[in-house]
Order: sequence, then structure tokens, then C-alpha cells
Amino acid sequence: MFKRIACLMTNDFEDREYTDPAYAFREAGHSVETIGKLSGQVVKGKRGEVEVAVDYGIDDLSPDEFDALFIPGGFSSDQLRADDRFVQFARDFMEQNKPVFAICHGPQLLITAKTLKDRHVTGYDSIVVDLENAGAIYHDQPVVVCHNLVTSRNPDDIPDFNRESLKQL
Repeated sequence: MFKRIACLMTNDFEDREYTDPAYAFREAGHSVETIGKLSGQVVKGKRGEVEVAVDYGIDDLSPDEFDALFIPGGFSSDQLRADDRFVQFARDFMEQNKPVFAICHGPQLLITAKTLKDRHVTGYDSIVVDLENAGAIYHDQPVVVCHNLVTSRNPDDIPDFNRESLKQL
């Protein structure tokens, strides 16, 4: 069954952590729609390999219009968590128990949304203390699934991340 996936992003996302899962989701018949600060804005990956034209601005739609949320890693999520609109968007998915897929630094947005207490997660090495301080239960594993939430550590984990995310869909 076709699912509509919201992808929150801005500049400095980890290139492969966006492209590889987005490709896998689309190959499975789902839609991946990018949401940034402004519709049409071009955002660039931190490695300079990928540029993405943002489909929608954060004020253009609501989480209710989507079935799942995808948060790629890189420094994008750290930037987005400074904007309450993105924090609330992510919080809504977690509160509604919709599938949420966050890789590498992606969980930073969920930390700020205060949605990780008692949740089993993984993430990039440098955010482990932040995850634990947010009340999450950290596991150093390629992928961790906790109810509606799928998390992974880094680009090496993408095959596991994709597999478990697709199961959620």
C-alpha cells in the first residue's frame, strides 16, 4: 500500500543518508516529499554530492497529510531543531505513533521534541550522551526498532535501516 513520507531537511544533510533510503522507499512504491524552510529552496548535502529542491515549506502542510516521517542524518537536523515548527512537526508523528525513521544525527530533532524518554534508540557516536540525557535507552547496533521508531548510527547501517523502515511501512 502506497505511503506518503515526509522528509525534513535543510543544508548539510548526509548525502547517502538521504539518497539511499529515499531511493529504497520510492522503489517500494512510496512517495518521499521533502519539507524545508521554503518551497523550492535548493538544499545541499554536506559532502556536496547531492542537491535537492525542497518540495514544500514547513508552513505549507500538516503532519496529518503524511503516513511516515524520515529524518536523514548530517547537520541538517541540528539546524532544524532550532526552529519550533520542525520540532512540533516531528513531535506530532511521535505522539500519533506514525512511523518515524531517523538515522545518524537525525534523532537530534526528536531529542528537542522531547519524545525519546524510555525509547530504545541508536544514533551517531557524538549524540549518545544527548540521547541518554533525553531519557532514551541507547544501543550500539546498526538498527534499533522501538514501536514506530526506527533509528540507525551511520551510512554503513543504511541497508539495515532501509529494511526495518520498509517493514514499518
